[in-house]
Amino acid sequence: MPDKISQKVIEGWSGPGRSDGEIIPLKPEDDALHIDLGKKNMYEWWYFDAHLDGGYTIVAFFYASNPNPGTTGKVGVELTLLRPDGRKTQKFFQYPRSEFHASREQADVKIGNNYIKLDDPTSDLPVYEIFAKEEGLTFSIRYTSQVHGWKPGSGSSKFANMGYFAWVVPFPRAIVEGTIIDGEEEIPVHGVGYHDHNWLNFPFQRIIEYWMWGRIYSENFTVSYAFIQCNQKVDKHAVKVCMLAQNENIILSTGEYNLKREDFEYSAGAGHVYPKTLTLEIPGKMEMRLTVQRVLESVNMLDNFAAILRFLAKTLLRIKPGYFRLLSDFQLKVTHEGVEYEETGTALHEIVAFKPIQ
Repeated sequence: MPDKISQKVIEGWSGPGRSDGEIIPLKPEDDALHIDLGKKNMYEWWYFDAHLDGGYTIVAFFYASNPNPGTTGKVGVELTLLRPDGRKTQKFFQYPRSEFHASREQADVKIGNNYIKLDDPTSDLPVYEIFAKEEGLTFSIRYTSQVHGWKPGSGSSKFANMGYFAWVVPFPRAIVEGTIIDGEEEIPVHGVGYHDHNWLNFPFQRIIEYWMWGRIYSENFTVSYAFIQCNQKVDKHAVKVCMLAQNENIILSTGEYNLKREDFEYSAGAGHVYPKTLTLEIPGKMEMRLTVQRVLESVNMLDNFAAILRFLAKTLLRIKPGYFRLLSDFQLKVTHEGVEYEETGTALHEIVAFKPIQ
């Protein structure tokens, strides 16, 4: 069954169709602050992750305004450390708005003593430093971009009269180097990382049923994709975006792909089913197949709420949020300029569900 398209949703593609004929380079201000701080229903955050040699995974959010139920509108940082043995530490640390500072010209963010700093704003392949230190966890990491920054079209989609959602990817792929401190243990790290930046002016759960996103890093290619399933308020519209880069250059930016979801399995941890196989196909150009090998995280997001918030989420908002972080084998086939490529490896990808995944 083809994914639905609604006239109520205006996506930012430059064309033709739901794609970009011209790839517009990101500017430093694309990764700067956008929202009006303290204004109701306005949310913004900078997201970083890294898959590190030795089996560690780190995630850091810098929130100007947190969109998640239970911490809605709060300023702060959220840190996650997933260890090789499967043990996870994850926590949101709230700060008063007076301790948040961010530039509207480039990525320069400070929350308490935590920060994002851009080393060279004039470089086509920039370098960032991020630092976060909270309750026994320290991430001191340098991100060196390997792929030009990207946004699908204008980077922003409008959903009827309900609001807009913007997404830019300054670092589709980066070399990551630095240090993490886990309790008393200081660990030098090296690996591959990713950074994106989002802002919007409506609560996610108002129109979104579920979304899936992930990245593939192969020898010659980088893929970044997202699939966002909306609800009946916008006629079950499906927002689809996909970027394909060869080495440092982006060669494809489109929402015109087919996504097949197969081999569903129920997770008691998240309270949802999830597809163990995903196949993303852009006819004549690319086919990507993800086969889940391991569920790294499977979480009922209501478990982190206080009892009264869990009750309100279930009874008033009628949401049942579940989260998955998945490790998959991938097969990637690309046809570009008359040459066919086939590459394999492993990839991390994620799913958030407010409603059942189909």
